[in-house]
Amino acid sequence: HEEWGMVYAIIPPYIFTLCLFGLLFNGFVLLVYLIHKDRLTVAEIYLGNLALADFVLLSGLPFWAMNILNEFNWPYGDALCKLVNSAIVVNFYTSSYTLVMISADRYLALVKTMEAAWLRRTLYAKLICLLLWMWGLLLSTPTMLHRKVKFIEELGTTACVMDYSHGSSWKLTHQVLMNVMGFLVPFLIILFSSLNILKALSERKESSGFRDINDSKATALVYAVTLLFLLCWGPYQVVIFLDILNDVGVLDEARWYHALNIAAQVSVYLAFLNSALNPLLYAFSGQYFRRKSSCVCLFNI
Repeated sequence: HEEWGMVYAIIPPYIFTLCLFGLLFNGFVLLVYLIHKDRLTVAEIYLGNLALADFVLLSGLPFWAMNILNEFNWPYGDALCKLVNSAIVVNFYTSSYTLVMISADRYLALVKTMEAAWLRRTLYAKLICLLLWMWGLLLSTPTMLHRKVKFIEELGTTACVMDYSHGSSWKLTHQVLMNVMGFLVPFLIILFSSLNILKALSERKESSGFRDINDSKATALVYAVTLLFLLCWGPYQVVIFLDILNDVGVLDEARWYHALNIAAQVSVYLAFLNSALNPLLYAFSGQYFRRKSSCVCLFNI
């Protein structure tokens, strides 16, 4: 189909560009936090964990780009098929739930300042990050079990695919996990935190009678965080939901199958844009990070 020709032509250069900038941005964040001599704050621990998860996720995408250039003939063997895709899924979940913790931490800092002070300890933040990686591993179980290299006879292609031939219920489980645990739950928590932060900032403005410049920046950041997550991941999650409806017979498979395959290819790479933009939104926008990065740069000079 003509649409697949466009996928082969456009998606690989986009992935390589995304990886180049995303790896540079996230790598720089990790470098600053590793080199700077000051102890990390709770927020910085979460930002460092986010940068690490996004860095590893983006490191696996060039394999996908080469796979698309090869018209989905996977040239790297069964072990890398399973390893690369499992790593991407683990880091997708870890990144998403680290975003949740960043939003929750801001909520505690701005809305529950006194009550939750004991919760905002660096030791707890490190333990939570460890739990997030374990959570990501658990949620990636379907990928670890079912990703394999398989010859697709009707296409004449040896592809790295999710093979559900031994139990179709696994496909539905995987799709529901992606929809609910990969998007709906994180988004609802981020939305709850964001709305309460905005409410607290608004009440602070009303009580003081003027609008603090830092509150204005915080408000803009809250809006940006919520919108970026929704705009990047929303389209892909809609495609997954439509695929679920297609699989259970609600949609006409003959009409929707091809369109959903194309849409999945396009929307998943839009979703990964989130991992490249996270450093710009979270780390680079903060004055403390800019101060630390300038100190590191001056030290190296």
